[in-house]
Amino acid sequence: MKRRIIVAVFLLLVGVLGAAGTVGYLAFGRPPTNPPAEACADDRTSDALPTVVAAGSSSTQGTLGADWVGALRERPEHRGYEFVNAGVNGDTSADLRQRVDTDIIVCRPTAVMILIGGNDVRDDIPLDQYRDNLGAIVDRIKSRTTARIALLSLPPLGEDLDADLNQKVSTYNTVIMQTATRAQVDYLPVHEQLADVLRQRVGDPAPYDFSFPLAFGAATQHYLFGRSWDEVARSGGRELHVDHVHLNDRGGAIITELAAQWLAS
Repeated sequence: MKRRIIVAVFLLLVGVLGAAGTVGYLAFGRPPTNPPAEACADDRTSDALPTVVAAGSSSTQGTLGADWVGALRERPEHRGYEFVNAGVNGDTSADLRQRVDTDIIVCRPTAVMILIGGNDVRDDIPLDQYRDNLGAIVDRIKSRTTARIALLSLPPLGEDLDADLNQKVSTYNTVIMQTATRAQVDYLPVHEQLADVLRQRVGDPAPYDFSFPLAFGAATQHYLFGRSWDEVARSGGRELHVDHVHLNDRGGAIITELAAQWLAS
């Protein structure tokens, strides 16, 4: 009897660890669909489809929360494009600046969409440093390609728009708008449209409280129990965020629509 209990406990632990490992890989470890390393190999032919590169951090990678790049790829009107996902979990503007050649320019893009800066805000990167990094990224793409470029404003962090953290987000978004104006590239009002949705909510928003356990819990609900990202958000009393940082499908759809309109313009 004792031996059977030990074996049962051992098998239970193996199952739990296996499930946790699977969730961790799917949400945090696996690359996005069609990353630059696969899509932009040296053997690309001259008749390859026009390439759209989406570059940024986890909100672009789309393995935790909405995959707005994947949603763009699936739209019927985009069958004539190749979408490359150059999002990397945890990246800051400095990280993206370091890989602009290997993850963007090498793809010979027709269009580039950049959503970067949420981790700069959370890591307290000085605003001037962020401005310098973002400007360098845009200038490098412009000097080495003929791609159209769109800069996306940063989504709110948490859903209390009056919180100090979101006041800080607004200052970074001002830099994004100023950079777009200086470089004569396009600006997509992601923050503005998401904020409009949040202003319509009933009741007080939950305060910002992002943590890795919360993010892992959201991923577990989605990947292990099959709940949609919208259901994950609702279970935590949130309108647009699954974990105060990453967007649910409703939030991702707003980015998808803005990007689709830009590509069609």
